[in-house]
Amino acid sequence: MPNIAAVLKTEIARIARKEVRSQTDEIRKSSAQYRSHIAALRKRIDELERQLKRVGKSAGRAAPASAESEDDQGTSRRFSAARLAAQRQKLGLSAADFATLLGVSGQSVYKWEHGESRPRARQLEAIAAVRGIGKREAAARLAKLRER
Repeated sequence: MPNIAAVLKTEIARIARKEVRSQTDEIRKSSAQYRSHIAALRKRIDELERQLKRVGKSAGRAAPASAESEDDQGTSRRFSAARLAAQRQKLGLSAADFATLLGVSGQSVYKWEHGESRPRARQLEAIAAVRGIGKREAAARLAKLRER
């Protein structure tokens, strides 16, 4: 016959574990809900920060553009080395001839096209002016510049 004290002790331990488990189950469930809610809030914060960054970038671009429309000397221009090379080839000019047309050295055009350097603002304006002309106009301007 088992010892009554040992049986009581094991039964009390079993009932205590059962009670503890029932008490902690509620806490465990609420903790899991809180964790999922916190994760959802973090995702929402990340998305809102991304949106804010996008709006900030577009507002940053829009504000200077409106200010520059009043003052044309501060116009910001984008530059692409590949587009510069394509424009030069479209006009059928060598790098040296294209440089003469822009008023810079042939080495500058080479470096711009290969992405080793970027043109300054004044040079970007010259590139923009050449962008709107065709082969004949480019040849005519080049001939005038060589006559000088």
